[in-house]
Amino acid sequence: MEVVIEQIAIYGSVALLCGLVVFFYMRSLNKKSAIVVKKVEVAKAEGTFEPVSLHPFIDLNTCIGSAACIAECPEKDILGIIDGKATVIHASNCVGHGACFHACPVEAISLRIGTEKRGVDLPHVSQTFESNIKGVFIAGELGGMGLIKNSVEQGQQAMENIAALKREKRSGVLDVVIIGAGPAGISATLEAKKRGLSSVTLEQDSLGGTVFTFPRSKIVMTSPMDLPLHGKAKLYDTSKGELLALWNKVIAEQGITITERTKVEAIVPQKDGTFKVSTSTGSEFLSYAVLLAIGRRGTPRKLGVPGEELPNVAYRLLEPENITGKKAIVVGGGDSAVESAMLLAEQNEVVLSYRKDQFARIKPKNKAAIDAAIAKGELKVIFNSDLVSISEQAVLMKVGEEVKELPNDLVYIFAGGELPTGFLQKIGIEITKRFGHIVKKHG
Repeated sequence: MEVVIEQIAIYGSVALLCGLVVFFYMRSLNKKSAIVVKKVEVAKAEGTFEPVSLHPFIDLNTCIGSAACIAECPEKDILGIIDGKATVIHASNCVGHGACFHACPVEAISLRIGTEKRGVDLPHVSQTFESNIKGVFIAGELGGMGLIKNSVEQGQQAMENIAALKREKRSGVLDVVIIGAGPAGISATLEAKKRGLSSVTLEQDSLGGTVFTFPRSKIVMTSPMDLPLHGKAKLYDTSKGELLALWNKVIAEQGITITERTKVEAIVPQKDGTFKVSTSTGSEFLSYAVLLAIGRRGTPRKLGVPGEELPNVAYRLLEPENITGKKAIVVGGGDSAVESAMLLAEQNEVVLSYRKDQFARIKPKNKAAIDAAIAKGELKVIFNSDLVSISEQAVLMKVGEEVKELPNDLVYIFAGGELPTGFLQKIGIEITKRFGHIVKKHG
């Protein structure tokens, strides 16, 4: 009898201990869930909950809440766990490296572009990366593939298909014009040389394309990739700077020239089956094929004022910590303009010019921060203002009905971007709006 009582006591103690463990475990989970719920609420208020480009989509019926996706994501607060299931938090901050997708043990994550409510315009592309226009190919972000590693693979594969066209060599006619020097364009350029194709690579901005605009410390690669003429590049936890250094090194070793600061204005099919490619610098190229490896973020919108082409005018802010003691004008009223103005104001004299009478669509966090900066006199905001002209020493600014001259060293313009949709349609490429389009899934 005593043995039975002792066993019951032991079982009771074990059950109590197990119950306590489960209780504290569940309480810990509930606390963590509550923290993530608050983060999601903040993300929704700040406008970062909805994705703007490639992003993870979680199948809640499959997700087991292992948190492997969160552990592998090198960014902060893109994903979280609520009630044992993964959820996106700041989806618009996702840079699409796909670490979460590869880490999920039950294949509950797919990578998508667009949502059920917000469609995204995507061009028609075949399995060989050829568009509906024969001879015009598309690879990388433009076709919906934002992953750097996969964009590199697409650039290489598209060039393999272009090489298979086997057109006869003609004087003055290139095998291919590559438009864009981002991940897909660089890979395609290397593959073209590897296959002995005559080519030229044109980039409207700088080497690296969209990658070049990431914050300097942003991690953009989490797994190795194969670069034509170089081999496997082991790029774990790689920053933007390291990735660009690798691309520059490989391009220099191969003696390849990337033509930067050259925007393609027109691609016109010719009667003989070639394409005439015209650029902003006045140069023209004839080629048998064209590879579009441009991004989806579009071309920075210009103000159309005299002096906008000067070297002291920029459309993005890179490495603000290296800019000191300057008088800077920042133009725009969106989050990019406000955030850039505040970064510059730490070491410079900054004026933010906005054409409206108040900020209308910036995140609450940015609104509070810039209001505080204005109150402290850390920067100046001039509403109802427009730039009239720009010189290397000053700008003319219209404020109301009055035109003022302001001493100035640097001008940063954040007036939005012109998406490439119109450019594609002008060529004749078919565009379809896709909702929640799956770019990559397991199997």
